[in-house]
Amino acid sequence: MALVQMNCEKAAIDRNVNVMRDYVAAAKTNEADIVCFPEMNVTGYIDPGKYPHAVITIDHSAIGQIIQLSGLYSICVIAGFVEYNPEGKPYISQFVAYNGRLLGCYRKKTIKDGEAEWFAPGDQQPVFHIPGLTFGVSVCADIDDPGIFSEYAQKGAKIVLESAAPGLYGEQESRNWSSGYNWWRTNCIEKLGKYAAEEAIYIGVATQAGRTIDEDFPGGGYLFNPRGECTAESGNWDEGVLYVQIQM
Repeated sequence: MALVQMNCEKAAIDRNVNVMRDYVAAAKTNEADIVCFPEMNVTGYIDPGKYPHAVITIDHSAIGQIIQLSGLYSICVIAGFVEYNPEGKPYISQFVAYNGRLLGCYRKKTIKDGEAEWFAPGDQQPVFHIPGLTFGVSVCADIDDPGIFSEYAQKGAKIVLESAAPGLYGEQESRNWSSGYNWWRTNCIEKLGKYAAEEAIYIGVATQAGRTIDEDFPGGGYLFNPRGECTAESGNWDEGVLYVQIQM
């Protein structure tokens, strides 16, 4: 399994998809069966009012290219985008493609603080199935809702993949990357480690990394085992991939 810490420029859909191609190819070379990207990695973490052209539907050509990639490399790809909602504010969505097919989409349930002005919450928690594995998907602030992880466990998920893009506070020019990285790392260990132990599941984390046009992200990839132990981590805030194995 490949947990990608990707730099995702805002509204740069073509650029982001091209970057994804390299990560997917590398994941296949490293014999990964799943490659999980961060929250909103296709569209970047956008203000939908500022970048309305980057609010897209599931049938957008960029999504189609990623589904095709999953077929080309016979791999499962989990990726995020800002999804157009004909009934109101857009969703923060994470879709799953496997072997050239779209398996479905999870819409972030935990919308709070500043996000509530821009986005609508989802209300469904589908589980996804590939040969030998049933898994769930969570997104960033879902880390604050233990009920999401409990529901996935009840539905038979063996692992929940947390895709995140927690923006860092403060001025970019004086950014303290170490404190931002450590804040997110501690949050993951304290909360996701606890949920993994309580529900006897694995939890993997893929986080946006680095500087975008107007916001920075801490990076960090993690794997927690069903005892709540962090058995693998990226070790810093740089872009890159954490390759992990889970035992079923």
